[in-house]
Amino acid sequence: MTATLPVYRWRLAPDGYATRRQLRALGLRPGGQDVAAELQRPRRRRGPLVAYLYRIDQAKPVRPMTPARRTALDAAMRARRTCPNCRRDAGYCIPRSLGMCVTCTDTSS
Repeated sequence: MTATLPVYRWRLAPDGYATRRQLRALGLRPGGQDVAAELQRPRRRRGPLVAYLYRIDQAKPVRPMTPARRTALDAAMRARRTCPNCRRDAGYCIPRSLGMCVTCTDTSS
């Protein structure tokens, strides 16, 4: 037997439920709980937009940023900003569609 999720229309979810983004704004995270409900926003020519809701009372606090996590995050962002072609920090995240910084893209065209 499969349990179906309650489905609510856009902006009509009852109190006590929140999306991941709303939980984050409250300083919370889902904390391993399953999705409690669905929020659907109808669209004209496509399927509805779906957002998953979690129970606020079962959410856990966001884990604090440790020095090791900060270092790892800084390294990951540095890698996204470094052009694989010229090896310079572009100052922005390199677009995946280009695969290199805008300067290298302009000179290779």
